[in-house]
Amino acid sequence: MADLGPITLQGRHVKLEPLRPVHADGLLAVGGDEELWTWMPERLTSKPAVERFIEAAMKAEAAGSDYAFAVIELKTGRVIGSTRYLDVVAAHKGCEIGWTWYTKAVWATAVNPECKLLLLRHAFETWGAIRVQLKTDHLNVRSQAAIKKLGAQHEGVLRNHRIRPDGTLRHTVMFSIIKEEWPAVKAKLLERIGT
Repeated sequence: MADLGPITLQGRHVKLEPLRPVHADGLLAVGGDEELWTWMPERLTSKPAVERFIEAAMKAEAAGSDYAFAVIELKTGRVIGSTRYLDVVAAHKGCEIGWTWYTKAVWATAVNPECKLLLLRHAFETWGAIRVQLKTDHLNVRSQAAIKKLGAQHEGVLRNHRIRPDGTLRHTVMFSIIKEEWPAVKAKLLERIGT
């Protein structure tokens, strides 16, 4: 089986490229809206913050634990966000998809379903994943709805799992897709993006 990353993945609407310093200005240009960062552990609203984010992602990639991507809109060539594989455990063929954010201009479009299709297809069909997990803040109902719409199964809540940047406690809602569920999830995603 192939490695999970680093890799470039391309669909009809987006291309996922390994996150590199060349993407910093693009991320900064689309990351200025404070609403994007409500549920994220960091706010990528300054050049130093974006540079630290990319540097940390590349270190995690070198360690084999994360593979971060810049999300590129094919019709414009613009960076429109970022996503990643994280908590990669190769010995158990499991990983998480997360740290996903996009400029609001592409919310409720084919972008998120296609990104998830590309990431899940590579994980299950090329890398041989047996489980892919997704998680979100218990207060982030928009993200929970998007994850459920993928066809991921709710697994439970990790109580007092994180401390938010403002010092409040976050409970984490856990979801997963296992290899037996992937064909149905894939069919649903293909239908959503019109292929």
